[in-house]
Amino acid sequence: MVEIRKAHRKDIEAMAEIYNEAVLHTTATFDTAPRSVAAQASWFEEHGDRYPVLVAEEGGAVVGWASLSRWSERCAYTETVESSLYVREGFQGRGIGKALLPAVLDKGSEAGFHTVLAQITEDNEKSIHLHEALGFAVVGVMQEVGRKFGKLLNVALMQKIYKR
Repeated sequence: MVEIRKAHRKDIEAMAEIYNEAVLHTTATFDTAPRSVAAQASWFEEHGDRYPVLVAEEGGAVVGWASLSRWSERCAYTETVESSLYVREGFQGRGIGKALLPAVLDKGSEAGFHTVLAQITEDNEKSIHLHEALGFAVVGVMQEVGRKFGKLLNVALMQKIYKR
């Protein structure tokens, strides 16, 4: 059974492993080089108490994670965050993302954020459908903004506004 919980420092290495699988094998991130554990730790510390980071744990192992991160350093964007969601290879398609994403969105609502943005490559139909099911809408498509695996990629910009 999968447990969704707040991420802790002890989870950083597993989170980096999961992220690096995506870096090396998918277009879910436009990073092209693996992230070190130290860099993942720095990223984690930047989130502090304001920006939630959750993990999915099964059988004592972290099998996925989700976060809400600062969208921009500019002050007018303080109520806007960007969502991230990664599930370990071999655990995808088992409902882990469907459990993680709503949980982190709930934490964002509790934190008082107004808008959540997600940038998703157009070929990632499963992620787009998951976000749509949770109230996100495509607000634009950025054409050929990234190149990965020798291919120019379009990115859908999706948005969810919390209803108060």
